[in-house]
Amino acid sequence: MSQFIVEGGHPLSGTIRPAGNKNELQPALAASLLTDEEITLKNVPDTNDRATLIAIMRDIGVRVDEPDAHTLKICAGSLNSTSLNKDLCRKVRGGFMFSGPLLARHGKATVPRPGGDKIGRRRVDTHILALKALGAKIHTNHIYELRAPKGLTGADIFLDERSVTGTENAVMAAVLAKGTTVIQNAASEPHVQ
Repeated sequence: MSQFIVEGGHPLSGTIRPAGNKNELQPALAASLLTDEEITLKNVPDTNDRATLIAIMRDIGVRVDEPDAHTLKICAGSLNSTSLNKDLCRKVRGGFMFSGPLLARHGKATVPRPGGDKIGRRRVDTHILALKALGAKIHTNHIYELRAPKGLTGADIFLDERSVTGTENAVMAAVLAKGTTVIQNAASEPHVQ
């Protein structure tokens, strides 16, 4: 049996800077599309997907400033498109996270199939089922055309799997929906809560 032996009497000193949660970056960026007010994200991690996600946002007219390496100032008030760039979205899985906020705030979104890593089964069915439960009409033909011209409506949603990103996307879409939404079988990771 392995063990740790801890000997006291040696005080620790110094400082460390905790890194931001890389799994929280995608939904935090996506959530910034829910308002036209400027928001500031601090302690933003420098992940492989960060530059691509920011490029997707800038491509649809979102202002993203980077005053330092770990801070982003974002304003979606200048958003001028709800169609995401296919070539940029092909590089990351996180592009689909923008579908819920765009649909909730603007009543439509055109989102290419997710790209990025191919680790295991990474479907978007949970996202689609949740958005449909909120009233979205979705057409798929190499891209996802999502529409809710009269807005989304709160609903009781039972997720078919405890998908982290599916839960996050459902929550973001429900934020601006009329009425109350209850999500069951939701993911419970700390960065989701």
